[in-house]
Parts: sequence; C-alpha cells; structure tokens
Amino acid sequence: MKLSTALTVCSSLSLSAAHTIFVQLVANGQTNPVSYGIRDPSYDGPITDVTSNNLACNGGPNPTTPSDKIIQVTAGTNVTAVWRHTLTSGANDVMDAGHKGPVMAYLKKVTDARTDTGIGGGWFKIQEEGLNNGKWGTDTVINNKGDQVIHIPDCIAPGQYLLRAEMIALHGARSVGGAQLYMECAQINITGGSASVAPKTYGIPGIYKSNDPGLLLDIYNVKQPFNYVIPGPPKFSC
Repeated sequence: MKLSTALTVCSSLSLSAAHTIFVQLVANGQTNPVSYGIRDPSYDGPITDVTSNNLACNGGPNPTTPSDKIIQVTAGTNVTAVWRHTLTSGANDVMDAGHKGPVMAYLKKVTDARTDTGIGGGWFKIQEEGLNNGKWGTDTVINNKGDQVIHIPDCIAPGQYLLRAEMIALHGARSVGGAQLYMECAQINITGGSASVAPKTYGIPGIYKSNDPGLLLDIYNVKQPFNYVIPGPPKFSC
C-alpha cells in the first residue's frame, strides 16, 4: 500500500471514529449530570439526510433515550451545551479537530418538552458561528473543552422549550450528503421572559437543503477570499 493511500485510510478511520454528542447542559449556575434532560443517543454518529425527521432531535439510526427531566433556565442568561466524543469522554475528547464547520442553536416552544418530538414547525435560531478569520465554530467549541455557550433571549415568552444544539462537520461536504450534522435536544423550561417579541419560526426538517452553499462545498479548495454562508434561517434577535 502506498504511503499516501495508507495515510488517507488512517485519516478516514480516525475521522469516522471521532464524532460527537451534546451530553449535558449547564444552566442557572448548575452543571446537570450527563443526559439529564437531554435525549442522548448511545452512538455518536451524524445525520446526513437533511430531509429526514431525524434532523429535529436526532434519532433514527442513532436511537435516543427518553428523559423525564426538564431543566430550569432563566431568560436573558447564558447556558452551556457540553459536547463530548462519547457519553463517557472527558473534556479533551470532544471531536476530531478535522471536523470543521458551523455551530448553531435553536429553540422551539412546546406544550410538553418531555414528549414533543421536535418534528415540524416552531423552531427559531438563537445562535450561530461560522468562519471568522480562519477559525470555525467547531474550533471554538473544541478549544473551549466542548463548551458551546448559548444566550437565551430575554424577550421570548416563558414556558417549556426544546433547545437544539448543533455542530456541522464539513470535511466530507464536497458531495451531496457529505456534510455531517450532529444535534441533540435538551428539555428546558424558560422563566422570566418578557414575551415582547414573537420570533418568526421554521420547520425541521425544512431549514436546510442538501445543496445549500453552506452544506455543499469543498472547504479545502475554495476560491479566496472565501465568505462562508451559514445554513438555515437568520438568527433571531430581540
């Protein structure tokens, strides 16, 4: 086997084994246990079909474990979605550094966060980080030991929500279906919101198309200067 071929095979094996899971949420000054209030899968693989219902809160090929817990969150504060390679990994094992791409977060107001599937309308984006000065959103999370800091708007209505944290890896996105999307949903109850602004909402699936410029591109051979277009709806702001 040629050295270049061997290196390619090894790299592919490394990347395929270095996926990631949103495992716990830090909110209101409390670090909740792993999988507390989060529908976590046992397998850390991605969703690649953006038309699948699995895009809402994961599931399908990565069956998630239901949770009967709801996490209390105060509007206007920051929460931290903690990412790990597996449910038992430490802070130095978040995801492979070759997994470059954007990081996002969405909310959906629901009647019961413990039972709502997340599929369908009602979602709005509250956070996004794409590419800034050569640094990807995933780089920020990895450098922060797996912490994705998310601001909860103070102008939204109080009540139960699904919080969908997401990272997208683009190392294989040169062909349709090559982008790897990682997401889980936390079940939260937001208090203290003013309900002064009603966000425009969107459906999942439906927020992405397989040929979106932010999901179908070769990040290693792009024409410079390169302006990365973050996929999905615009970020909501109060």
